[in-house]
Amino acid sequence: MGELICRCKLSSFLFFSTIIALFSTKSLAIDSIKAGESINGSTQMLISPAKKFVLGIFNPQGSKFHYLGIWYNNIPQTVVWVANRDNPLVNSSAHLVFKGENIVLLNQTGGILWTSNSPRSLKEREVQLLDTGNLVLRETGSQDYAWQSFDYPSDTLLPGMKLGWDSKTGLNRKLTSWKNPNDPSSGDYTYGVEMDGLPQLVVRKGPIITFRGGPWYGKRFSGSGDLRATAIYAPKFDYNGDEHRALFSYEARNNFSVRLVLGAAGLFQQLYWVEDGEYWYPLYTLPGDGCDVYGICGEFGVCTFSLTAECDCMDGFEPKWPDDWEMFRRSGGCVRKDNRTCGNGEGFKRISSVKFPDSSGYFVNVNMSIQDCEAACLNNCSCLAYGIMELPNGGYGCVTWFHKLMDVKFVVYNGQDLYVRVAASELDSTNKKLKVAVSVSVASFLGFLGFVICFILGRRRKDRGNVITPEITAGEILAQENDVEMPIYDLTTIEAATDNFSFSNKIGEGGFGPVYKGKLPCGQEIAIKRLAGGSGQGQNEFKNEVTLISQLQHRNLVKLLGFCIHKEETLLVYEYMPNKSLDHFLFDNEKRYSLNWQKRFDIIIGISRGLLYLHRDSRLRIIHRDLKVSNILLDSEMNPKISDFGMARMFGEDQTTAKTKRVVGT
Repeated sequence: MGELICRCKLSSFLFFSTIIALFSTKSLAIDSIKAGESINGSTQMLISPAKKFVLGIFNPQGSKFHYLGIWYNNIPQTVVWVANRDNPLVNSSAHLVFKGENIVLLNQTGGILWTSNSPRSLKEREVQLLDTGNLVLRETGSQDYAWQSFDYPSDTLLPGMKLGWDSKTGLNRKLTSWKNPNDPSSGDYTYGVEMDGLPQLVVRKGPIITFRGGPWYGKRFSGSGDLRATAIYAPKFDYNGDEHRALFSYEARNNFSVRLVLGAAGLFQQLYWVEDGEYWYPLYTLPGDGCDVYGICGEFGVCTFSLTAECDCMDGFEPKWPDDWEMFRRSGGCVRKDNRTCGNGEGFKRISSVKFPDSSGYFVNVNMSIQDCEAACLNNCSCLAYGIMELPNGGYGCVTWFHKLMDVKFVVYNGQDLYVRVAASELDSTNKKLKVAVSVSVASFLGFLGFVICFILGRRRKDRGNVITPEITAGEILAQENDVEMPIYDLTTIEAATDNFSFSNKIGEGGFGPVYKGKLPCGQEIAIKRLAGGSGQGQNEFKNEVTLISQLQHRNLVKLLGFCIHKEETLLVYEYMPNKSLDHFLFDNEKRYSLNWQKRFDIIIGISRGLLYLHRDSRLRIIHRDLKVSNILLDSEMNPKISDFGMARMFGEDQTTAKTKRVVGT
């Protein structure tokens, strides 16, 4: 990291020559030169109009060579572009000449060390250093550049520069690392946009991929949480497959000095200048952990834990080399357990919240639903997996993979669902396991439920002589409880509100299961929790949530509007919170800045009031047991509301302690 933040220290000779050049009558403190003019590299330089950048000759610390480069004027030790990186000067005696149609760097004997090789002829020509750090060759006053240094980057991407392919110019712009912190000649690593499939940002060491940022899938890069807009910078991507154009860039915000640098060791960092401390601060560094190493888990493997790069095989696969796998040598990847995946009742297993696989050997079909996407993949025996991508102009597209599934990892931000083709035997084994688990669970639950019912019947016969009829499920019993006053929605209403639980209406997923946004016929927006088949919370937590929250009313508690039970479907219906949960703000590099101190204080007070109500002021005394920022929802006015009472525990009025045999919550 140090090599990127503090590199290329200018020699004391350069420092003093710079000072002399600024004040000498022979120096050029100008931003441009005209055709036929030149500057003396040892005493003269170009300075951008607002004096942000300097073009001149520099000598890296510890090096005997000199280079023509651009660096920040008021920020020390930071070179952003080098012209003659692979053809250095032996001393500072050089001239930069505007000769013919080109900018030419001459050594002390008149030999050409570097030229701009401009492809166009101009009438009234000038060379100017702009405040963006871009050195341009153009007709005087024109914004149409015949040549610009931004088209030929070194190891640094400045705001406004572009990486990637552009068919109009025929250029493929990419960063190339320095050889070492004191040698700006071309190093081993490159960083650019690759278009063998969906466009993606890739670092290579020679021909070998060392890092892949995840493919661009319409609005963002898959699995690349660091490449998100913040208050400091905002990444951009201009992609047009028909025109063979894929350009990555970014803009600086709020007058920050920002740069992206590819280091000599293959790490790239987004850095911004901290004025008060006078140092470069890294916003992120990639590769950042073990799972960022390309192909660490091999084909059909999934990296599951970032720090130590733990690997698992995808469902339906097993280690290709079991002995190596046991010794933590897992780059050999995985192979299918059952190869009968064509016309034999095969299907798909979902892997949630992952970085999409390497996009080589893919196909995209726009405006295709998830159901049609699944059918298209299922009907093509060569299709290994499919996923859904969000399109820039709305709608969804279908992505299918026909080659190996490589470089997949679980991610927190910008993850997608990947559906992997597996044999029918894998689907059957899952169903059998599920049936056994459900049978055992149902038998245990019914046994316990029978005991509870018998106990209640005995108590009621003893106290009042009343008799109730045992019901089939916990949900139906809930509907009969006298103290549960809550609307019961029919499934048809819920399906209509959510467009039949469409993928586009899915807004999250938790321990209970997926959460969908919906709209009732009256126009009210709602959020629906749908109990997943493998939910770790299940019917007991569902009952807990309904019985507790239905009896609570407070402005800082989420409002449960009702529930729905229909055969295997179990759903909870809540008021919709448009600002989602508190963690979306606290852990987002941009949104966190929208929470000023007063707003944070108001949120803390609101949460405290909700807890005080639960612990002391409500007619029930309730301990939440799972209070965390993801369970604090925010309404349209950013008022906090405590949610998710599945783990909550009710206390008696005089009770101060309780025992539990379950370790739950946060």
